[in-house]
Amino acid sequence: MRTRTTIAAVMAALAVSLVGCSSGDSGEDAKPEAPKTPEASSEPSIDAGAAEKAAGIPPEPTGGKREELLRALAAANPGIVKYEDKAIDAARNQCSALNGGSGKADWAASQRFTYKDVTTTEAQGKQINEALRGLGFCKA
Repeated sequence: MRTRTTIAAVMAALAVSLVGCSSGDSGEDAKPEAPKTPEASSEPSIDAGAAEKAAGIPPEPTGGKREELLRALAAANPGIVKYEDKAIDAARNQCSALNGGSGKADWAASQRFTYKDVTTTEAQGKQINEALRGLGFCKA
């Protein structure tokens, strides 16, 4: 543990000393560099919504659709809706397995909906998948 702390301290000291180094003019007449703007970046921005849609993940449901989804999930396993946000995220992600034609969709559902103190069986995973299909939730 001491070694890690020492290495971290040495790395921090090196980083601080390197920040002080500059390859530009160091005289009083030196002009400060203009700050870089985000628009100047040549990196394309990532559209998370488009990536999710391409993976077969539907948008997060709101209002009545959210409540309907939670009721359908609770019918398969009442414990999974104890953590509503986790259940919604798991349902959205499960759509990628269903839309992708996974041969192990029931198993995947049992894994996705098992968290914290909630255990979901493969039989319950099958019920979850039937509910998601029945609601038309996974149609992205």
